[in-house]
Amino acid sequence: MVKRQREKQRVRKQPGSREARRLNLGDLRFGTELLKRGFASMQKGGVIMDVVNAEQAMIAEEAGAVAVMSLERVPSDIRKAGGVARMADPERVLEIIDAVSIPVMGKVRIGHIVEAQVLEVLGVDMIDESEVLTPADEQYHIDKRLFTVPFVCGARDLGEALRRIHEGAAMVRTKGEAGTGNVVEAVRHMRAIMGSIRGLKGMDRPELTDYAREIEAPAELVIECAERGRLPVVNFSAGGIATPSDAALMMQLGADGVFVGSGIFKSSNPPRMAKAIVEAVNNFDDPKVIAKVSKGLGEAMPGLDVHKLSEDEVLQYRGR
Repeated sequence: MVKRQREKQRVRKQPGSREARRLNLGDLRFGTELLKRGFASMQKGGVIMDVVNAEQAMIAEEAGAVAVMSLERVPSDIRKAGGVARMADPERVLEIIDAVSIPVMGKVRIGHIVEAQVLEVLGVDMIDESEVLTPADEQYHIDKRLFTVPFVCGARDLGEALRRIHEGAAMVRTKGEAGTGNVVEAVRHMRAIMGSIRGLKGMDRPELTDYAREIEAPAELVIECAERGRLPVVNFSAGGIATPSDAALMMQLGADGVFVGSGIFKSSNPPRMAKAIVEAVNNFDDPKVIAKVSKGLGEAMPGLDVHKLSEDEVLQYRGR
Protein backbone atom coordinates (compact mmCIF):
# COMPACT_ATOMS: atom_id res chain seq x y z
CA MET A 1 0.00 0.00 0.00
CA VAL A 2 2.74 2.49 1.00
CA LYS A 3 4.66 1.67 -2.19
CA ARG A 4 1.57 2.56 -4.23
CA GLN A 5 1.27 5.86 -2.38
CA ARG A 6 4.91 6.67 -3.14
CA GLU A 7 4.41 5.88 -6.83
CA LYS A 8 1.32 8.07 -6.89
CA GLN A 9 3.18 10.81 -5.05
CA ARG A 10 5.97 10.77 -7.64
CA VAL A 11 3.41 11.26 -10.39
CA ARG A 12 1.81 14.10 -8.45
CA LYS A 13 5.14 15.88 -7.95
CA GLN A 14 6.56 15.74 -11.47
CA PRO A 15 8.65 18.92 -11.87
CA GLY A 16 6.87 20.01 -15.04
CA SER A 17 4.87 23.00 -13.82
CA ARG A 18 5.95 26.58 -14.38
CA GLU A 19 6.73 26.95 -10.66
CA ALA A 20 8.78 23.75 -10.67
CA ARG A 21 10.83 24.85 -13.67
CA ARG A 22 11.47 28.24 -12.10
CA LEU A 23 12.73 26.59 -8.89
CA ASN A 24 14.69 23.87 -10.78
CA LEU A 25 13.08 21.26 -8.55
CA GLY A 26 14.54 18.45 -10.61
CA ASP A 27 18.04 19.53 -9.55
CA LEU A 28 17.27 19.72 -5.82
CA ARG A 29 17.73 17.09 -3.16
CA PHE A 30 14.48 15.71 -1.78
CA GLY A 31 13.91 17.21 1.65
CA THR A 32 16.03 20.35 1.33
CA GLU A 33 14.67 23.59 2.76
CA LEU A 34 14.40 25.14 -0.71
CA LEU A 35 12.42 22.19 -2.03
CA LYS A 36 10.10 22.20 0.98
CA ARG A 37 9.43 25.91 0.59
CA GLY A 38 9.08 25.48 -3.15
CA PHE A 39 6.36 22.86 -2.72
CA ALA A 40 4.55 25.09 -0.21
CA SER A 41 4.73 28.07 -2.58
CA MET A 42 3.01 26.01 -5.29
CA GLN A 43 -0.17 26.10 -3.19
CA LYS A 44 -0.13 29.91 -3.27
CA GLY A 45 -3.39 31.52 -4.34
CA GLY A 46 -5.41 28.42 -3.54
CA VAL A 47 -7.79 26.84 -1.04
CA ILE A 48 -6.85 23.89 1.17
CA MET A 49 -9.86 22.04 2.57
CA ASP A 50 -10.24 19.85 5.65
CA VAL A 51 -11.69 16.42 4.84
CA VAL A 52 -12.44 13.36 6.96
CA ASN A 53 -12.95 10.74 4.23
CA ALA A 54 -12.36 9.96 0.57
CA GLU A 55 -15.81 11.19 -0.50
CA GLN A 56 -15.18 14.64 0.95
CA ALA A 57 -11.71 14.69 -0.61
CA MET A 58 -13.20 14.08 -4.05
CA ILE A 59 -15.72 16.89 -3.51
CA ALA A 60 -12.85 19.21 -2.58
CA GLU A 61 -10.82 18.23 -5.63
CA GLU A 62 -13.83 18.69 -7.94
CA ALA A 63 -14.41 22.15 -6.45
CA GLY A 64 -10.86 23.23 -7.28
CA ALA A 65 -9.02 22.84 -3.97
CA VAL A 66 -5.23 22.89 -4.38
CA ALA A 67 -4.86 20.34 -1.56
CA VAL A 68 -6.83 18.57 1.15
CA MET A 69 -6.10 18.18 4.85
CA SER A 70 -6.85 14.74 6.24
CA LEU A 71 -8.09 14.59 9.82
CA GLU A 72 -10.33 12.46 11.99
CA ARG A 73 -12.93 15.17 12.65
CA VAL A 74 -13.36 18.73 11.45
CA PRO A 75 -12.57 21.37 14.10
CA SER A 76 -16.19 22.11 15.01
CA ASP A 77 -16.74 18.42 15.81
CA ILE A 78 -13.49 18.33 17.78
CA ARG A 79 -14.87 21.17 19.91
CA LYS A 80 -18.14 19.34 20.51
CA ALA A 81 -16.53 16.00 21.32
CA GLY A 82 -13.93 17.35 23.74
CA GLY A 83 -11.40 14.88 25.10
CA VAL A 84 -8.14 14.23 23.27
CA ALA A 85 -7.91 14.91 19.52
CA ARG A 86 -5.22 12.93 17.69
CA MET A 87 -3.85 12.20 14.23
CA ALA A 88 -6.31 10.52 11.85
CA ASP A 89 -6.35 6.74 11.40
CA PRO A 90 -3.59 5.81 8.89
CA GLU A 91 -6.06 3.69 6.92
CA ARG A 92 -8.27 6.73 6.40
CA VAL A 93 -5.28 8.82 5.35
CA LEU A 94 -4.33 6.22 2.73
CA GLU A 95 -7.91 6.06 1.43
CA ILE A 96 -7.83 9.81 0.89
CA ILE A 97 -4.43 9.64 -0.83
CA ASP A 98 -5.82 6.94 -3.14
CA ALA A 99 -8.96 8.94 -3.93
CA VAL A 100 -7.46 12.20 -5.25
CA SER A 101 -4.63 13.46 -7.42
CA ILE A 102 -4.08 16.74 -5.54
CA PRO A 103 -1.66 16.94 -2.58
CA VAL A 104 -2.83 15.41 0.70
CA MET A 105 -1.80 16.90 4.03
CA GLY A 106 -2.25 15.54 7.53
CA LYS A 107 -2.48 17.02 11.03
CA VAL A 108 -0.37 15.96 14.00
CA ARG A 109 -0.35 17.07 17.60
CA ILE A 110 2.12 19.77 18.59
CA GLY A 111 5.37 18.10 19.61
CA HIS A 112 4.28 14.59 18.60
CA ILE A 113 7.32 13.42 16.66
CA VAL A 114 6.03 9.89 16.09
CA GLU A 115 2.69 10.98 14.59
CA ALA A 116 4.74 13.06 12.14
CA GLN A 117 7.01 10.11 11.36
CA VAL A 118 3.95 7.95 10.66
CA LEU A 119 2.41 10.50 8.29
CA GLU A 120 5.72 10.86 6.49
CA VAL A 121 6.00 7.12 5.78
CA LEU A 122 2.35 7.05 4.69
CA GLY A 123 3.29 9.46 1.92
CA VAL A 124 1.46 12.70 2.80
CA ASP A 125 2.67 15.78 0.96
CA MET A 126 2.73 18.12 3.96
CA ILE A 127 2.23 17.90 7.73
CA ASP A 128 0.33 20.43 9.83
CA GLU A 129 1.64 20.61 13.40
CA SER A 130 -1.70 21.85 14.63
CA GLU A 131 -3.11 23.49 17.72
CA VAL A 132 -6.51 22.10 16.69
CA LEU A 133 -5.38 18.71 18.00
CA THR A 134 -4.55 18.19 21.66
CA PRO A 135 -0.87 19.10 22.21
CA ALA A 136 1.46 16.22 23.03
CA ASP A 137 4.25 18.50 24.24
CA GLU A 138 3.44 21.80 25.96
CA GLN A 139 7.06 22.98 25.88
CA TYR A 140 8.56 22.04 22.53
CA HIS A 141 7.44 21.87 18.92
CA ILE A 142 8.70 19.25 16.48
CA ASP A 143 12.11 19.92 14.96
CA LYS A 144 10.80 20.03 11.42
CA ARG A 145 14.29 20.18 9.92
CA LEU A 146 14.69 16.46 10.68
CA PHE A 147 11.94 15.52 8.20
CA THR A 148 11.95 15.36 4.42
CA VAL A 149 8.25 16.26 4.19
CA PRO A 150 7.41 19.99 4.55
CA PHE A 151 5.46 21.32 7.52
CA VAL A 152 2.89 24.07 8.04
CA CYS A 153 2.37 25.65 11.47
CA GLY A 154 -0.02 28.18 12.96
CA ALA A 155 0.91 31.63 14.27
CA ARG A 156 -0.85 34.55 15.91
CA ASP A 157 1.91 37.12 15.47
CA LEU A 158 5.30 37.69 13.86
CA GLY A 159 7.25 36.21 16.76
CA GLU A 160 5.32 32.93 16.62
CA ALA A 161 5.62 32.79 12.84
CA LEU A 162 9.40 33.26 12.86
CA ARG A 163 9.93 30.76 15.67
CA ARG A 164 8.08 28.12 13.66
CA ILE A 165 10.06 28.99 10.51
CA HIS A 166 13.30 28.70 12.50
CA GLU A 167 12.18 25.17 13.49
CA GLY A 168 11.79 24.34 9.81
CA ALA A 169 8.20 25.23 8.85
CA ALA A 170 7.83 25.71 5.08
CA MET A 171 4.44 27.42 5.39
CA VAL A 172 2.73 29.53 8.05
CA ARG A 173 -1.00 29.95 8.58
CA THR A 174 -2.76 32.36 10.88
CA LYS A 175 -4.32 30.37 13.70
CA GLY A 176 -7.62 32.23 13.91
CA GLU A 177 -10.02 30.29 16.12
CA ALA A 178 -10.77 27.00 14.40
CA GLY A 179 -14.22 25.46 14.45
CA THR A 180 -16.06 28.68 15.30
CA GLY A 181 -17.15 29.89 11.87
CA ASN A 182 -16.06 33.32 13.12
CA VAL A 183 -13.36 35.05 11.09
CA VAL A 184 -12.52 37.76 13.65
CA GLU A 185 -9.45 36.02 15.10
CA ALA A 186 -8.07 35.18 11.66
CA VAL A 187 -8.36 38.87 10.80
CA ARG A 188 -6.67 39.85 14.06
CA HIS A 189 -3.75 37.49 13.47
CA MET A 190 -3.25 38.45 9.83
CA ARG A 191 -3.28 42.14 10.70
CA ALA A 192 -0.82 41.51 13.55
CA ILE A 193 1.68 39.72 11.30
CA MET A 194 1.37 42.08 8.34
CA GLY A 195 1.44 45.17 10.57
CA SER A 196 4.58 44.00 12.36
CA ILE A 197 6.34 43.41 9.04
CA ARG A 198 5.39 46.88 7.81
CA GLY A 199 6.77 48.27 11.07
CA LEU A 200 10.22 46.87 10.25
CA LYS A 201 10.60 49.31 7.38
CA GLY A 202 13.14 51.99 8.20
CA MET A 203 14.74 50.12 11.12
CA ASP A 204 18.52 49.75 10.99
CA ARG A 205 20.32 46.53 11.93
CA PRO A 206 20.74 47.29 15.64
CA GLU A 207 17.03 48.19 15.88
CA LEU A 208 16.03 45.02 14.06
CA THR A 209 18.22 42.97 16.40
CA ASP A 210 16.63 44.60 19.44
CA TYR A 211 13.17 43.96 18.01
CA ALA A 212 14.07 40.31 17.41
CA ARG A 213 14.92 39.94 21.10
CA GLU A 214 11.64 41.62 22.01
CA ILE A 215 9.52 39.16 20.01
CA GLU A 216 11.78 36.19 20.85
CA ALA A 217 12.62 35.46 17.22
CA PRO A 218 15.93 34.84 15.40
CA ALA A 219 17.49 38.14 14.32
CA GLU A 220 18.41 36.82 10.87
CA LEU A 221 14.76 36.03 10.13
CA VAL A 222 13.61 39.46 11.32
CA ILE A 223 16.21 41.04 9.03
CA GLU A 224 15.04 38.84 6.15
CA CYS A 225 11.43 39.96 6.72
CA ALA A 226 12.55 43.59 6.67
CA GLU A 227 14.40 43.07 3.39
CA ARG A 228 11.59 41.09 1.72
CA GLY A 229 8.67 43.07 3.13
CA ARG A 230 6.97 39.76 3.92
CA LEU A 231 7.54 36.42 5.67
CA PRO A 232 10.28 34.19 4.18
CA VAL A 233 7.62 31.51 3.50
CA VAL A 234 4.04 31.57 2.21
CA ASN A 235 1.45 32.73 4.73
CA PHE A 236 -2.05 31.26 4.49
CA SER A 237 -5.05 32.22 6.58
CA ALA A 238 -7.07 29.76 8.67
CA GLY A 239 -9.45 29.56 11.59
CA GLY A 240 -13.06 30.68 11.21
CA ILE A 241 -13.41 31.11 7.44
CA ALA A 242 -17.01 30.12 6.68
CA THR A 243 -18.15 32.04 3.58
CA PRO A 244 -16.78 33.17 0.21
CA SER A 245 -16.64 36.72 1.55
CA ASP A 246 -14.58 35.57 4.55
CA ALA A 247 -12.08 33.93 2.21
CA ALA A 248 -11.84 36.99 -0.04
CA LEU A 249 -11.40 39.24 3.00
CA MET A 250 -8.36 37.28 4.15
CA MET A 251 -6.85 37.45 0.66
CA GLN A 252 -7.36 41.22 0.59
CA LEU A 253 -5.60 41.47 3.95
CA GLY A 254 -2.53 39.81 2.46
CA ALA A 255 -2.99 36.04 2.78
CA ASP A 256 -1.31 33.88 0.14
CA GLY A 257 -4.22 31.43 0.30
CA VAL A 258 -6.72 30.00 2.77
CA PHE A 259 -7.42 26.86 4.77
CA VAL A 260 -11.10 26.09 5.26
CA GLY A 261 -11.96 23.60 7.99
CA SER A 262 -15.53 23.20 9.16
CA GLY A 263 -16.86 25.96 6.89
CA ILE A 264 -17.45 23.68 3.91
CA PHE A 265 -18.67 20.35 5.22
CA LYS A 266 -20.71 21.90 8.04
CA SER A 267 -22.60 24.10 5.57
CA SER A 268 -25.94 22.95 4.14
CA ASN A 269 -24.53 22.47 0.61
CA PRO A 270 -20.83 21.48 0.79
CA PRO A 271 -20.17 21.07 -2.98
CA ARG A 272 -21.58 24.51 -3.80
CA MET A 273 -19.90 26.16 -0.82
CA ALA A 274 -16.55 24.61 -1.75
CA LYS A 275 -16.76 25.85 -5.35
CA ALA A 276 -17.89 29.30 -4.22
CA ILE A 277 -14.98 29.70 -1.81
CA VAL A 278 -12.50 28.67 -4.51
CA GLU A 279 -14.01 31.21 -6.91
CA ALA A 280 -13.91 33.90 -4.22
CA VAL A 281 -10.21 33.28 -3.58
CA ASN A 282 -9.45 33.31 -7.31
CA ASN A 283 -11.34 36.61 -7.68
CA PHE A 284 -10.85 38.11 -4.22
CA ASP A 285 -10.58 41.66 -5.56
CA ASP A 286 -13.77 41.48 -7.66
CA PRO A 287 -16.90 42.00 -5.52
CA LYS A 288 -19.19 41.31 -8.50
CA VAL A 289 -17.84 37.77 -8.80
CA ILE A 290 -18.03 37.24 -5.04
CA ALA A 291 -21.64 38.43 -5.01
CA LYS A 292 -22.50 36.06 -7.86
CA VAL A 293 -20.92 32.96 -6.31
CA SER A 294 -22.44 33.73 -2.90
CA LYS A 295 -26.03 33.49 -4.16
CA GLY A 296 -28.14 30.49 -3.19
CA LEU A 297 -25.50 28.67 -1.15
CA GLY A 298 -27.88 27.71 1.63
CA GLU A 299 -26.94 27.96 5.29
CA ALA A 300 -23.35 28.58 6.30
CA MET A 301 -21.99 26.61 9.23
CA PRO A 302 -23.33 27.64 12.66
CA GLY A 303 -21.02 30.20 14.26
CA LEU A 304 -19.70 30.81 17.76
CA ASP A 305 -19.00 34.08 19.54
CA VAL A 306 -15.30 33.70 20.36
CA HIS A 307 -15.61 36.18 23.23
CA LYS A 308 -17.87 33.73 25.05
CA LEU A 309 -15.39 30.85 24.90
CA SER A 310 -13.76 29.84 28.15
CA GLU A 311 -9.96 29.87 28.30
CA ASP A 312 -9.91 26.07 28.01
CA GLU A 313 -11.97 26.27 24.81
CA VAL A 314 -9.61 28.70 23.05
CA LEU A 315 -7.32 26.74 20.73
CA GLN A 316 -5.07 29.54 19.48
CA TYR A 317 -3.10 29.77 22.74
CA ARG A 318 -1.71 26.27 22.27
CA GLY A 319 1.88 26.12 21.06
CA ARG A 320 3.17 29.63 21.44
